[in-house]
Amino acid sequence: MKNLLEVYIFRLLHEPTTHSNLVLLREKDGDRFLPMSIGTFEAEAIARALSGMAFERPLTHDLLKSILEQMGGTLEKVVINDLSDDVFYARLIIRRESGMLSVDARPSDSLCLATLFKCPIFVGTQVMDKAGMDASEFPEAEESEGPPEGYA
Repeated sequence: MKNLLEVYIFRLLHEPTTHSNLVLLREKDGDRFLPMSIGTFEAEAIARALSGMAFERPLTHDLLKSILEQMGGTLEKVVINDLSDDVFYARLIIRRESGMLSVDARPSDSLCLATLFKCPIFVGTQVMDKAGMDASEFPEAEESEGPPEGYA
């Protein structure tokens, strides 16, 4: 996969009056953001994964992580690779002893798994060109120190 930009989860936003959630991805070596609308469950799962909060029993994304690991796999990276009709598409790039797998997935689930595996997140340049916003267009975005600790 060529023409990829590395990004990280900059912020999760929730609008209580409309019950909408937004995840902001920021270029690791740039000044653009990629805003994506996500569901409430996915926003909560990403927030939980970012904070390191654990539950007594595994939730859905924890279960998927455990299954991948038990099968000898690890999540190598997440790639948000397409945007069509206002719908984002992503791929999970999974490394196993037998080789690499590329699995279609919803971006919100992919971001949660990337957080749990602490693996890099990439966005296709064509996706960022279509839907990205320059930092100057997004005054609410304060400067950040960069990606969360532990990320590649």
